[in-house]
Amino acid sequence: MPPISAAGDRKRPTLADVAARAGVSTALVSVVMRGAKGAGAATRERVLEAAREIGYRPDTRARLLRSSRSRLLGVQFGLQHPFHADLVEGVYGAAESAGYQVALSAVAPSRGEQHALETLLADRCEALILLGPELPAARLTELAGQMPVVSVARRLRQPSGAVEVVRTADDEGARQAVDHLVELGHRAIAHIDGGRAPGAADRRRGYRTAMNRHGLARHTYVLPGGPTEEDGAAAARTLSAALTRPTAVLAFNDRCATGVLDTFLRAGVAVPGAVSVVGFDDSRLARLAHIDLTTVGQDVARLTREAVARVVGRLDGDPVPDRETVVAPRLVIRTTTAAPPG
Repeated sequence: MPPISAAGDRKRPTLADVAARAGVSTALVSVVMRGAKGAGAATRERVLEAAREIGYRPDTRARLLRSSRSRLLGVQFGLQHPFHADLVEGVYGAAESAGYQVALSAVAPSRGEQHALETLLADRCEALILLGPELPAARLTELAGQMPVVSVARRLRQPSGAVEVVRTADDEGARQAVDHLVELGHRAIAHIDGGRAPGAADRRRGYRTAMNRHGLARHTYVLPGGPTEEDGAAAARTLSAALTRPTAVLAFNDRCATGVLDTFLRAGVAVPGAVSVVGFDDSRLARLAHIDLTTVGQDVARLTREAVARVVGRLDGDPVPDRETVVAPRLVIRTTTAAPPG
């Protein structure tokens, strides 16, 4: 059991506690925990068994911070974005495989992006992986002058190309969604815009391109929106009140689409019987059984693997030649799309 302090509180077991339990010196325990040479097999097993018995775990972060390198990758993510949670999980796996650890810093309504970045810089992170950053490109370029920086899920137009970019072909994803709806027989297809969110301009362009290619330019309808459920709900209320309602909706992302579904449900608009709905991201939200959303999937494993490879390559002296990786999306068909009524 972990040692008990005089005040009765449990404290974290130390190397000295392990040494006392195993009947060896603290220096020998340190050798075993570092995996270094100098301890026999029997002694090593006795020390490890003692560590297990008292619940000792090496403080890897502290050891790294004492070294000349932290081997920490700082990851900034949006706390309210389910897709970012999927990306964070992927980054953890890719970073650990490369021998790096991850420090997280969240962006939330009460915690801005600049604050989140400053926290990572204070943690001695060696590189930054920014998920859907919204800071000006000039600020990101400034950061890239200090350490490797990769922007995930946001296209950047930067003359110097200092910031690495890993993103999905958002315009192609929107085209896939429109193609799917047209194949089902839809003509009046609306798009709920993402505003100034990363990827919104490309998805809007992909939607317009696909509608024009199918000869449906006169049916093009872009509603103001954004990345949240509230944005989707507001757009859906506008559609519900319209004299002529489109038979299909492509929402900016899965959160926006969820707001659409909820509003239509409350208004008695059947999905997909009256209106088909498509999201974007294939986040865990879209995969919930009661939502089962048709959506444009982003390849999380590839995005995160490429992002980690880029910053690790820069840190270890083997940089990736190109500054941008564009990953193909894939349409995931579920139960929120069907042929139009009639």
